[in-house]
Amino acid sequence: MNIIEELAWRGLIYQVSDEGKVKEWFATPGRTLYCGFDPTAPSLHIGNMVPLLALLRFKRAGHDPIVLMGGATGRIGDPSGKDKERTLQDYVVIEANIAKIRGQVGRLFGDDTRVVNNYDWTRTLSVIEFLRDYGKHFTVNHMMAKESVKARIERDEVGISYTEFSYMLLQAMDFHHLYATLDCRLQIGGSDQWGNITAGAELVRRKAGGEAFALTFPLLTTASGAKFGKSEKGAIYLDPELTSPWEFYQYWVNADDRDVVKLLKCFTFLDREEIAALERSAAEAPHLREAQRRLAAEMTVLVHGQAEVDKILAATEVLFGKGDIRAADPATLRAALAAAPAVAFGSAAELPALPDLLVALGLAASKGEAKKAVASGGVYLNNVKAGDPVYAPCAADLLHGRFLVLRKGKRNYGLVTVG
Repeated sequence: MNIIEELAWRGLIYQVSDEGKVKEWFATPGRTLYCGFDPTAPSLHIGNMVPLLALLRFKRAGHDPIVLMGGATGRIGDPSGKDKERTLQDYVVIEANIAKIRGQVGRLFGDDTRVVNNYDWTRTLSVIEFLRDYGKHFTVNHMMAKESVKARIERDEVGISYTEFSYMLLQAMDFHHLYATLDCRLQIGGSDQWGNITAGAELVRRKAGGEAFALTFPLLTTASGAKFGKSEKGAIYLDPELTSPWEFYQYWVNADDRDVVKLLKCFTFLDREEIAALERSAAEAPHLREAQRRLAAEMTVLVHGQAEVDKILAATEVLFGKGDIRAADPATLRAALAAAPAVAFGSAAELPALPDLLVALGLAASKGEAKKAVASGGVYLNNVKAGDPVYAPCAADLLHGRFLVLRKGKRNYGLVTVG
């Protein structure tokens, strides 16, 4: 398929300025396109994966994607999709965020993909040059008609500053610069970026007499109507320090049956036949969750690597199967038990008997109930059945010298940390 046809099949085209011309232009390998990312956080999140993976799809189709870091636009703040003014970030924070995001982009794309920073061609521009060379190509009437601006102007209690009102011009300058220097003809982005992207295409036409195109992706929502990419803890980040690989994997593996095929199309590189087979599995044997497990594995390998997936599967086997708990990766195991009740002690010598630990963890209502559970063989210490109700764990029981895992029944876990 032509790359534009593939995006359409995957449900990734919401608006395109001239689909016939865009399809024809990208029928020839080596074409250039870009997408911009403002460094508003120290990490990209899975909502950013839609445009990121679209760039990667173009690359695999033989084209030349550009990842643009918003070193300049990030200093201003995009009003798109925001109901109030952004808080301006310190420049040091912006630069630190860019450095971290560059690393994430490098892991996804490799070293042969161009990453640029719009601060490089914006910082030397004077106010007079900006107004004469770019401002004259935009009418206030036209800018006020853009949805991102109109939505704020109509809210008298919020309004929009001249700073954020000017954001559209800065983004348009980026498109013009990349067109003039790299023959970049297409900018892609989320559906809320349509006004900014088309403003850039119009600037290319007015200032350079050229032709450029816009393509946006639909806003992803779940079958329940919620915005895609949010969890109880907030955004799902690509940075393992903000969202552990375990949490990342679990987000995908817990996808609703009604959403999983759409997510496979949007986020993976599986072909039609593979996705069709997983769709059949989801319909005929949903309890196996084969489609979700494949989705989670594909995404986690892409972002964190196969080694992390292996650790996650090993920890899953330990918690829900019969794997060796002492061989499990400690960080992954602790992340897997992050939602479990936990207690901490200063040293192994302070550890009480098992019934007291069960009560402290809330796994038993009373010490008497806990003793009965241990005596009946329903309690496990580090996945080993504990039959002695007076046994107090010691240093030799500690996993990796730091913690114990208690389980009552099949699924009730507790984490004891020492030191």
